[in-house]
This record gives sequence, structure tokens and C-alpha cells, in this order.
Amino acid sequence: MALEELVILLVEDDPVFRRIVATFLSSRGAKVIEANDGEQGLDKFKQFAFDIVLADLSMPIMGGLDMLKKMSELNPDTPSIVISGNQVMADVVEALRLGASDYLVKPVSDLFLIENAIKQCLESNVSKEVHLEDLEELSYQELQDNLALLEQNEQAAKSVQQQLFPPSQINYLTAKVDYSLYKSDEVSAYFIDTVNVGDNHLVMYMAHFHPQDNRAAFASVLLKSFVNQKLKLYRNGTTQAIIEPYNMLSYLNERMTKSGLDICIDIVYVVVELTQYRASIAQAGNGLRCYIRNQQGLTPLALPDSLQLGILNWGHPSAQFRTLMPGEQLCIASSKPEHKQMLLDNQFHGLAYDTEIPTGGYMQVSF
Repeated sequence: MALEELVILLVEDDPVFRRIVATFLSSRGAKVIEANDGEQGLDKFKQFAFDIVLADLSMPIMGGLDMLKKMSELNPDTPSIVISGNQVMADVVEALRLGASDYLVKPVSDLFLIENAIKQCLESNVSKEVHLEDLEELSYQELQDNLALLEQNEQAAKSVQQQLFPPSQINYLTAKVDYSLYKSDEVSAYFIDTVNVGDNHLVMYMAHFHPQDNRAAFASVLLKSFVNQKLKLYRNGTTQAIIEPYNMLSYLNERMTKSGLDICIDIVYVVVELTQYRASIAQAGNGLRCYIRNQQGLTPLALPDSLQLGILNWGHPSAQFRTLMPGEQLCIASSKPEHKQMLLDNQFHGLAYDTEIPTGGYMQVSF
């Protein structure tokens, strides 16, 4: 059967919904262990080995977020899918930051969506007969239920997006990342992210969404989620795509094209190998640029223009490799002269609302 031999932990405080889902998954071949709150779910997680966790976020005693944090500390390789209502969208975003692979929106109108989400989550290490082309339309379908909410409610969109932005300075063991992004509306048309991948690689990227409306908040969630998925697969030893900028942008274009958002993205995606300080850079669109910074100032890297992500007939990103010399920093910036000057003046403020400064910004990694 479709889910045969899978062991699933289902944590849900609604006994009727939990029983319906458990019965369905069992009928599809899975072994389902149930828990009715986060505390009980964590106890079960400690007792058994699970292929995947399905978790509600709004539960008594211990909520889904606290439970997932503790589970991640115990075994970060166990994938999870969260189930939520629209009213806790901020919790959904935090769950995605913690590494959840997907989320479903209550009420789940078709139980096969749960099965498909599980297949999508485990496709690389559960069944080699499950093909991506059969599943690519299924992941994140339920996100569309929230798109109208975010388009109509500027405050909701702002809250969702702000949950994703890191602090203005991110310190790693051998590197640090600083940034400033300026917005004049509640929702930023720009997004940045950075992550340490294993002991030897650092990833950072900056994106600019078109059109510049509330959909940018939703696109930020999707972009972060897609990167999270590849990060989890890297940690499982399944793929190294997250540290391969060319392949990542190809993957992100495929996913964003099929997301239904009808949004295009300028993006620069950088991976730095931290032992030799060799940088791999890929770029899509022409609204952002990558720079080498040293005592002489900012030197743009010669990356040819390419089409934005989210275009059906997209070709391929432009890419370059560069070894950083001692004292050099790698930067990504929007095209405004004011931003480049503020970067040179080391004005790093994180995400900022300012109607006097052009929208956009910059980020920098130093060692």
C-alpha cells in the first residue's frame, strides 16, 4: 500500500479529527501512534523511532511549536508536517523556520492531501518509485487557502513576513552576516536569509519580489520553506543541492513557477566554503548584484543578466566562482547608490521601516 511500513506520530488534540486521520493513514498501510497533546507527543517521540511527525500547533499542556523544538533537539533528522488554522499563521511561519517540511490548513477537505504531503516530504529517502513530476503540484496546495487572507489583510501579511527575518547581525562560529533592508510599506518586497550548512558551508541569499504587494509575504514563506526542505535533505545525506547555487535556483524556479502566486523574483544566492573561502554565486534577474568588498571599496562581480525566477520559459541562472582573499567580504545589494554608500558606512539595522530611504538594502558576510 501507499504508506506501507511508515511509522507516523500523529499529535492532535481534537479526538474526532485525530481518529479520522489515523484511520485513513492506517488504511493506507502506515503504523500510526497517536498523542493528544504536545507533552504526550514528546513522550512517544522519545520511546519510538518515527519516519515522520504530523502535528497540530494549537494544543493544551504543550503546544506544537514547543514540542517540535524539543523533538528537533532530540533528533533533527525526523521530518515534520504541521496542521494549522488560519488564525495561527505566525506559528506556522515559526514552524517552517524550525524545519517543518510542509503545512496543511484545517479543515483538510481531502485526506489524500495528507498522504501526498507525506510522500512529498519523504520522496527522496522512502520510495524511489515516487517521482517528483507526480508530486510537484501537491506540495503547498493548502497554502493557497491563505493567499486571499494575506492579499486583503496588510497587517496579517506584515506579521507573517516579519517572523522570517533574522536579527540584524547573525554570528556563526567562523563568520558573521550583517544586513539592512528598508521598506516604505507594511510588507517588504525584499527578503534575506542565511544559514550554516554543516561545518563547512554558509549560505546567504537576497530576493526581490515583483509585483511589490502583499504577495511578497507569502513568497517569503514559500522561499524559506523550499530552502528548508533542501536543508533537511542535506542533513539526511540525500542531496547537496542547498550548497550548489546553480541547482538551487533551478529548483526554486520550478517550485515558484508552480506555486500559483504569479510572482517573479530577482535573487542572488551565495554559498561560501569556509575552509578555503571559496564562494559560489548564482543570480537570476538583474535587480540585485553581488560585490567583493575590500579596502578599495565595492567591486561588482561580472555576472551576466538572466531571467527572473517564476517565469515558465526560464533558461538558467548566471553563475560564478570566486576565492575570497584575506580581509575581503562578500556582499549582496540592490541597485540604489544610497544603499551601496550605506553599506560602505557599515550601517546595519536589520529590517527597517523608513520612507526617506529607497526600498531595498544590502547584506554582507565577513570572516
